[in-house]
Amino acid sequence: MAFGIGTNTKKPDAGSLKGEQREIACECWFTCSGKTTPIMIKVEDEDGEIRTIRQIQVHSQERKNYAGIPSEEYDCTIGILGQQLPVKIVHYLTESRWVICF
Repeated sequence: MAFGIGTNTKKPDAGSLKGEQREIACECWFTCSGKTTPIMIKVEDEDGEIRTIRQIQVHSQERKNYAGIPSEEYDCTIGILGQQLPVKIVHYLTESRWVICF
């Protein structure tokens, strides 16, 4: 007999993203099993210039829910202007929208 005790112990929602968020365009690699990996992003900087970033090192990938919206979060390091920056790249699946979090 199972009454569901302990079945709802997983955290269903990760809350909201922390840090500065910017909308991005993202080019991905899709494997034959459907796993995605960002390989290039474009982001608008403070001066309104579009920056292309190809130096992306993905450390981990995790499916999460932010405010009930299913997403994939990529923990990454990007190379931009001679610096290595730790960032999170998030793909909101139902909205087909990408953001970068600094």
